[in-house]
Amino acid sequence: MTARDAVIVSAVRTPIGIGKPQRGALSGVHPVDLSAVAISTLLERTGVDPTLIEDVAWGCVTQAGEQSLNIGRNAALAAGLPEAVPGMTIDRQCGSSQQAAQIVAAMVISGQCDIAIAGGVESMSRAPMFSAVQSADAYGSVADRYQGRLVPQGISAELMAERWHLERGALDELAVRSHQRADLARSTGLFDDEIAPVPTADGLVTEDQGIRPTSSLETLAGLPTPFKADGVVTAGNASQISDGAAALLITTSEKAAELGLPPLARLHSFAAIGTDPVLMLNGPIAATARVLDRAGLSMDDIGAFEVNEAFASVLAAWYIETGADPELTNPLGGAIALGHPMGASGARLTTTLVHHMRRNGIRYGLQTMCEGGGMANATVLELV
Repeated sequence: MTARDAVIVSAVRTPIGIGKPQRGALSGVHPVDLSAVAISTLLERTGVDPTLIEDVAWGCVTQAGEQSLNIGRNAALAAGLPEAVPGMTIDRQCGSSQQAAQIVAAMVISGQCDIAIAGGVESMSRAPMFSAVQSADAYGSVADRYQGRLVPQGISAELMAERWHLERGALDELAVRSHQRADLARSTGLFDDEIAPVPTADGLVTEDQGIRPTSSLETLAGLPTPFKADGVVTAGNASQISDGAAALLITTSEKAAELGLPPLARLHSFAAIGTDPVLMLNGPIAATARVLDRAGLSMDDIGAFEVNEAFASVLAAWYIETGADPELTNPLGGAIALGHPMGASGARLTTTLVHHMRRNGIRYGLQTMCEGGGMANATVLELV
């Protein structure tokens, strides 16, 4: 067999809408239809014949209500793909669509298929977080193993701050920077190439909703700390409840050349790790080290990082342990400003990263994100 690789030939995302309790711009869109916008936009922009698509791997965290019954399959059908195209739904918590991309890349590299779609969706307005479990016991004997120490992610974010001695002011500074960078990117059109506009009953949605240009240290300082009375984690230095979808068209370099599709980037190396499910959010530190080792690269080789801003304390601890340059990290803002539609966020990071790499001639990019239950994914992308 000849050597095969996996390349991204198109990457799009919807705008990210504000989720409940507010009525965001995308709250009226069914998550299947939101997914279909991302998938159909991939095909429109590339001109790829839908009959060539061999599979759809779709990330989604809250697989309940409108996001149940294998939303990956339903999204493929809603996007108009042939009935012969199967679909699957993946739950790696917040890293679900990043894992979907890694799965599709592995399928392409191993010859299981030549061209497929990876991505994900989360409508946190219509399928609220934790609605899949409600009063059910999701842990079973795992609760015994950890002797009742399992806690919500907000508490884990506070534990991260304690472990790395992070102060409230420093976390708020990261939050303000996220909004400033995202506002600059939006106002200068840097998101235009990656956004797939979404038609709604109220008109076409073309921009992210959660960016707050007026965010300041003074306003953030006045917010309460809901997880701990004397804590440092607030709604202002954590990611937003959001609605959105993102999609990647993945194939081989050989197939891309055959179809006349210029690759955006190669999916170079992958990693997924588990970590302590109580501290939970420190996974990106180990995942970054593992993926760099697999890639044969160092931090100095990476020209851009996308680290999911689930909480500012996650990013701050990652900075301390990796020594990464903040100027190269989340250069267009992160989830604190843009939002965190959980099942879509991995593919959203990839989409933003590949377009940024193309614009700036950056050879290597790295993305990573923490995940519920104490896990993390990391991916290295290479410009081609």
